[in-house]
Amino acid sequence: MQGLNLIALSIPVFFALIGIELLVARLRGEKLYRFNDSINDLSCGILQQALGVFTKAIVFGGYVLLFEAGHLFEISATSPVTWVLCFLGVDFFYYWFHRVSHESALPWGAHVVHHSSEEYNLAVALRQGSFQPLFSWIFYLPLAVLGFPPLVFLTCSSLNTLYQFWIHTRTIGKLGPLEWVLNTPSHHRVHHGCDDKYLDRNYAGTLIVWDRLFGSFQEEEEEPTYGITHPLRSWNPLWANVHFYADLVQKGRGAPSLAQKIKVWFAPPGYRPEWDSPWPPESDHETPLTHGDAGKYDSAAPKGLYGYVWLQFLVTVALTVFLLFRGSDLSLAERVALVLLIAWTATNLGGIFDLKRWLLLSELSRLAVLWGLGVLWVGPEARLAVVVAGALAAGGFASWLLRYRGHLGGAEPVTE
Repeated sequence: MQGLNLIALSIPVFFALIGIELLVARLRGEKLYRFNDSINDLSCGILQQALGVFTKAIVFGGYVLLFEAGHLFEISATSPVTWVLCFLGVDFFYYWFHRVSHESALPWGAHVVHHSSEEYNLAVALRQGSFQPLFSWIFYLPLAVLGFPPLVFLTCSSLNTLYQFWIHTRTIGKLGPLEWVLNTPSHHRVHHGCDDKYLDRNYAGTLIVWDRLFGSFQEEEEEPTYGITHPLRSWNPLWANVHFYADLVQKGRGAPSLAQKIKVWFAPPGYRPEWDSPWPPESDHETPLTHGDAGKYDSAAPKGLYGYVWLQFLVTVALTVFLLFRGSDLSLAERVALVLLIAWTATNLGGIFDLKRWLLLSELSRLAVLWGLGVLWVGPEARLAVVVAGALAAGGFASWLLRYRGHLGGAEPVTE
């Protein structure tokens, strides 16, 4: 099961490369990151990893069950040819999963999370939809039928995912002859563009040859406009994962028949039924597509709260790392509680940036719960120390937050 941990083991490398990209951007005088956007990117990634503690049993378990039920060939896990063919197979089926995710509303609702940032940098690579694995695993089942061993598949799948991290950057230009074979930053920038000519192009994972073969390739010309055609306009990572499905429910509400109501969920994402026009509501979704920083959703949250957000985010990272590496030592109830706490924290951080009126009560409650859980977690010999230290920490954070209570709910985020 080692392949399951490749992504988690790479977390320090991800953060180191993000730091290098930030340094390169500063030396070049470029602005590639916004604090609120990057925290939201990473919060989405954290949610996906946390929920993956439960979904991986379904995703990987389905492959294992089909493999053990019977496969066509006995394929050696030690042969280099096996690894090469499995990697090519994973990359091929990833292309089709990715393409279908853009062409059908149901999987797009899970994948749209990755596209909803209006920036393009290495942090965006970690912005993943929590429900996406529930769709992707089905596409790889032919590899199980053929007989590729589960651990070989799992490792190749992880390597395919890891490859795609470095291509989420604007600091690397075109790479000459490699552009003909590999998926590169230039090719993937096109994929994240929401301009008409860039929409739904360059689905590749590692090899761009699939796009060239199946007619979905587009060369990068001018700088893309990053994001989605109907912007998210929120820093809430939970809403990022469900907003499109909420729109589908609204879209199908007036359907004249059950068949048409179902069609909404499987039609192309931009499908607009005759009974529900216009959709989406202009006041909630429509903004003109513009290049550069103009038109990007931004936050008017006080800069004094950025330090608070950063510290709470580090706590969330620590809880997530603990869950990924020590989660098997916890009971089911403890894992559920930890995932809920992680999701609560990530949602509150988005609420700070969005200046939500519910944030103050929610965050003060979370601090109290975090303190209480810490007291319950430790043994009796350390409980007094945790009670005192936790009360001081929670009180300090509460005081920090209350200094800005006049701002929370008192202003609205802006579109620059």
